[in-house]
Amino acid sequence: MAIHELSRAEARRIAVRAQLLDGARPAGLLAVIRHLTVLQVQTTATIAPSADLVAWSRLGSAYDPAELDDARAGGALVELRGMIRPSEDVALYRADMARWESAQRGDLPGWRVSQRDWVRANDACRRDILERLLRSGPLPARGFPDTCEVPWRSSGWNNDRNVTLLLEFMEQRGEVAVAGRSNGERLWDLASRIYPDDPAVPADEAARRRNELRLRSLGIARARGPECPVEPQDVGDVGETAVVEGVRGTWRVDPSLLDRPFAGRVALLSPFDRLIYDRKRMTELFEFDYQLEMYKPAARRRWGYYALPILFGDRLVGKLDATADRSGGVLRVHAVHEDVTFTDAMIDAVLREIEDLASWLGLDLDMER
Repeated sequence: MAIHELSRAEARRIAVRAQLLDGARPAGLLAVIRHLTVLQVQTTATIAPSADLVAWSRLGSAYDPAELDDARAGGALVELRGMIRPSEDVALYRADMARWESAQRGDLPGWRVSQRDWVRANDACRRDILERLLRSGPLPARGFPDTCEVPWRSSGWNNDRNVTLLLEFMEQRGEVAVAGRSNGERLWDLASRIYPDDPAVPADEAARRRNELRLRSLGIARARGPECPVEPQDVGDVGETAVVEGVRGTWRVDPSLLDRPFAGRVALLSPFDRLIYDRKRMTELFEFDYQLEMYKPAARRRWGYYALPILFGDRLVGKLDATADRSGGVLRVHAVHEDVTFTDAMIDAVLREIEDLASWLGLDLDMER
């Protein structure tokens, strides 16, 4: 099969279209999530939680965050490993859950062996969690006593988080699941009460299907990439081979997105949006300089605490530094950073999108000077 030769602009348009950020807005929230496959749960609400920002950037002000809550409460969506997913996709993870404990040592990387051995060492605490959930679930992590006999070895980040870590490993084993959230805190319950009772898809078939869904949502991706245990950024051998002018190496592309007309629009993106989440891919295809700076000291920030990348057509052209001041009833725009010189048409289009963001948030707009 011939290798597809793409310009950077063509590759960008494939990526934008795959992420439902072109001119044709999708029909509804469930259609968006089933196509994107995941919404990352990130509760920082400097402007709005990331999952809501991602949905708004696709659907516009017609999107109501209550839709997401209702879909989760009704079972159409579940949270698995920090990602909101269509509930039917759980079947694609059941085989991995089932072999989390039984996989042979030679089949596992060293860090996974350490995790498994630690869970085994604290089996009494694991069984106590299951018993308490059976009687009283859903419960937050603080609702369980820490009876771990072997504490988790930590360089500091996970100190005193034995129960939380054990729950997360039990989630990977398919024993517990997130039933919902209260003020951002996860509520845990038995997985049998949360997940649909669909049969497991065999492991090899499930891995391929996950790759197919990921490529459909990304449009273009590397076949191999750094290990990302939660949600990989590579897609294996699905799709077809492509090269991108000016970029080293080969890519995998969804052939259904090739040779299609493109109509772009303006979009304000969450820092955790999948269009830009893979920062290396973002740099290679969009030639865009961006980092989330919320973890930097204020004096070292170039663009702001929670700056939103600005998409214009098939290009990332700047960053919006804004804060939702809910007590004051305003969306404060501290700066619009231009990576390229905005034309009058770009200024008008970006301003309209900022106004729509403020309207969706139910806030007045304050453009600081």
